Amino acid sequence: MAPGNTVLGQAIKHIGIGKHGSKPLPADLLEACRQALTDPNTHPLQRGAFIGALLAKGPTEAELTLESAIGKDAFRHPTFLIQKLCTDLHAGLLPIAVRLVRGHTLSVSEAEQLGDYLFGNEPCEAFRGFAASIMRVRHETNDEYLGLMRAAERTFTPGFRLNQTVSERPLVQLAEPFDGVEHSYMITPLLANWFERRGYGALSMVGRSGGPKLTLNAHDLYMHLGCQYMQSRHELTEPLMPYGWVLDQKALSPALNRWVDRRQVLLKRPFLATLEKVLNPCGARILVTSVFHITYQMKMAELALMAGFDAAIVMKRGLEGTLAPATSRASGVLCAVRTAQGHLFFQNFEADRPEFTSFRTDEDPDVPNPTAADNAALIRKFVAQKVTGDEHFDNRVRYAYALMERGMEWIEGQLKVPPVK
Repeated sequence: MAPGNTVLGQAIKHIGIGKHGSKPLPADLLEACRQALTDPNTHPLQRGAFIGALLAKGPTEAELTLESAIGKDAFRHPTFLIQKLCTDLHAGLLPIAVRLVRGHTLSVSEAEQLGDYLFGNEPCEAFRGFAASIMRVRHETNDEYLGLMRAAERTFTPGFRLNQTVSERPLVQLAEPFDGVEHSYMITPLLANWFERRGYGALSMVGRSGGPKLTLNAHDLYMHLGCQYMQSRHELTEPLMPYGWVLDQKALSPALNRWVDRRQVLLKRPFLATLEKVLNPCGARILVTSVFHITYQMKMAELALMAGFDAAIVMKRGLEGTLAPATSRASGVLCAVRTAQGHLFFQNFEADRPEFTSFRTDEDPDVPNPTAADNAALIRKFVAQKVTGDEHFDNRVRYAYALMERGMEWIEGQLKVPPVK
């Protein structure tokens, strides 16, 4: 049965949406969950993720009765709960697990220890689902992201962990949600091409989709464009390609790639959906990324600077959360820099600014079942002719260029470096 169709899968979709957006489980689903929790065939990731989400949102009086499937008063005694739910958890993780149950956030070192376990090969999938779900529902802190980031960096393959080759050009890293799109075309390779024409090296981070969207993503698109994927930082010395360098998560870190399969079972996006975009394995200077939820825009900028980037451009509310700006609704970019003196500066460039008025439209057309082949054809045609015949696509690309131009002018001014074109 597909993960989303199982009893606990349905329950996770119902309650695992954030502490303030979750709804109580309906009576029939609650009873089905009670049975699923004791079913030996239930996936341990979903068992852990369900209990984690339930505790993070705060169980109702009716939902508290589910503890009977684990043990009497289990929700009131964290150590007992963990020992019953995560029977093969390493004893060294028990204090961290208890802190998560009690609603406490983790220090950088605690998050780092947790990350080593999450990315490692030790047993207890239930705890991996449990921890990821709790942090996702209550939202991860910057300290937790920093610890998880350090743990993730230790999983890099030698070609990226030990090799310190540097690009001759300042490097711009492009990264958007790895699950891609279902109703629009992506423009990421065209942005990479734009940055290269401006004088930068462009690196796109891609990977398999962990869901919930599984139709088309940047990994598929770059493959259809015939791009070669990096295997080592040494390749930064090779001639530039029209769409820059492309780094597949599988080549960067098999441990992170294994989490793609877990995420498809967990259904809700855990910390990695954010973390994988800000990892900086090639020493890039500028991160260009995107968020759909406006409340995460500043967090993404902060995480980028925390990850070692000198600057970031964060697109908000692009089509399906990508780097393709929406032309019919409020969009724009948040720019951030860290100067040589360590000072942080932020600047918003909103879609309602006069210089962007000409790009506004009444709608963003829905593209049913977009394919990588069709998307790649549009990319190639735009690079060759600067026009594709698809007016909405062409307008969106030009709008993205205008946003990037404004953002880069501000960043280069703040960093006091001239454009490198």
